[in-house]
Amino acid sequence: MEEHLVDLLLRLAASAALASILVRSEAFKRLLVHEDRTLGERARLALWIAAAYGCGVATRVVTGTYRAADVGLEGCLIAGLVGGYVPGLLAGLLVAIPAMLHREFLSMPMFTAVGALGGLVRDAAPDPEDVWRSSPFLEVNLRRVLRDWPDYRRMGFHAFLLGMILFVEFLRYWGSGLFGGTALFSVYSAAALEGGWTLAAIWFTTLLAVMLPVKIWNNARTEKKLEAQQLLLQEARLRALTSQINPHFLFNTLNSVASLVRTDPEMARVVVHKLSNILRRLMRKTSDFASLRDELAFIDDYLSIEMVRFGDKLRFVKDVDPAALDALIPTMLLQPLVENCLKHGLASKIEGGTIRLHASRTGAGINLTVEDDGVGIPEANLAKLFEQGIGINNVNERLKVLFGTEYKMWIDSRPGEGTKTGIELPGMAPGSAKAS
Repeated sequence: MEEHLVDLLLRLAASAALASILVRSEAFKRLLVHEDRTLGERARLALWIAAAYGCGVATRVVTGTYRAADVGLEGCLIAGLVGGYVPGLLAGLLVAIPAMLHREFLSMPMFTAVGALGGLVRDAAPDPEDVWRSSPFLEVNLRRVLRDWPDYRRMGFHAFLLGMILFVEFLRYWGSGLFGGTALFSVYSAAALEGGWTLAAIWFTTLLAVMLPVKIWNNARTEKKLEAQQLLLQEARLRALTSQINPHFLFNTLNSVASLVRTDPEMARVVVHKLSNILRRLMRKTSDFASLRDELAFIDDYLSIEMVRFGDKLRFVKDVDPAALDALIPTMLLQPLVENCLKHGLASKIEGGTIRLHASRTGAGINLTVEDDGVGIPEANLAKLFEQGIGINNVNERLKVLFGTEYKMWIDSRPGEGTKTGIELPGMAPGSAKAS
């Protein structure tokens, strides 16, 4: 009795090990995530499962001693459950090859039939996700019954699934008794003589050997889905933050144009023309990143519009390392910082002032600073900028989405002396910019 129980525990270990080996592959996990697979994807799913479980059968056939490694029948049922008829049938054909070469001629028809049965069970599910939610444990199923009540279809499916797994084990038990151990591998030859407890343990082991891989793979699917959802959330958040900047700039410019229409129509026409150039560049944007060279050109156009309002009182000085011009930075990163200099630093200063932009390389990364000699920001308000300042908060949130904790952003300001904003970005390869 103890010898057979050890053998059954090893079978469970083999089933869990094969499932864990498969789920280490990103290609295999991608096949598990989506239920609407093409024929080619279903074939690849069958090949992955057949390769793993076929190796288990081959190990038992070649060594003649490692009987616990053979969980081929369970693997074929799993292929049908998670993939449908095509993976079930194809896996059944391939997994049975080592056994057929060992003259176990009942293996191939049994394995393919079980694979097709797995596809039938999958089709009976109210939702394909119900296959992944199944559990062999009684308390889990009782909780599920209470949760799903009175959803009789879902409750019935879970009972049907467990019943079909036990039915497959009955077929193996019946086949081994009818044809003997030479036509189909089983563990019944010695165990059947020891009473009902051993038989019950064998059947329960089969139940676990099917459900354990499904649970292991479902955990991997959940992680993969969470990663995909997080990525989509970050991209959606980035789009929202970027769209927040563009209207902010647009409305300010249109207000300037509205004032010029009454006082200087010709200048209003010039500003509208420059604004159209800026909008054309924004509409052509195909990436969340752009070279510093392009961003500086954008700032030049932007300030040419603002200089209409400020006149000679506004000066712009650039100190840019030529090696930094081709560095990739987030699009529309500099414009909110320059706008803050104008709006909060220089707008209320009668004599105007200067905006200085500095950019330099630091290894693979880049340092950016935008500075003005305006009125400055009181210390009490400085601490709130990252939470309440529209431009600063927007830039900071975008950088969080794009770089996580791999960037630095700081603000230094003194009343009456001006404000300086600095950003340190990690290196970005040209091909790593994310498409919009």
